[in-house]
Amino acid sequence: MKLSNTFKILIVSAIVVSLYSCRSIPKKAVAVKPFYKDKYLGKWYEIARIDFRFEKNMNNTTANYSLKDDGKIKVVNRGYNYKKKEWKESVGTAKFVDDENVGMLKVSFFGPFYSGYNVLAIDEGYNYALVAGKNTDYLWILSREKTIPQEIKNQYLEIATNAGYDTNDLLWVEHD
Repeated sequence: MKLSNTFKILIVSAIVVSLYSCRSIPKKAVAVKPFYKDKYLGKWYEIARIDFRFEKNMNNTTANYSLKDDGKIKVVNRGYNYKKKEWKESVGTAKFVDDENVGMLKVSFFGPFYSGYNVLAIDEGYNYALVAGKNTDYLWILSREKTIPQEIKNQYLEIATNAGYDTNDLLWVEHD
């Protein structure tokens, strides 16, 4: 089967776009540096998020990160769908975009398709984190506990606003 040059260019372009689209970070956002992978591992409670279809109608949402034998990070997202009255779990893999010293990762729950996962803020003790996706449609505030101190919340909301997010879009997650 012979392919036209135009078709070959389209295929190569699609591959390049898919490979590099997960490398993005919102225009005004900056990933944390230095970032310590080992301190980030473990369980995080989702305090707030910009809602999207994979977490629709979910509360009690958590993310658990653990190191895999190949050096990548296993991601287990879990939450309770209060409309369907059932727990939902997704297992994926995260890996660093470039330097492990920078909080820019990409995560996949669907085979070879990765999306940006960028840590924009984290406290010194790695108890609270502000995480952005590849664009301003995705944002999470995470905590090691089911709550977050007001001063950290205010600080993260300011960072998110400065990065171009409309923090009025945040859904505050219930943990009951």
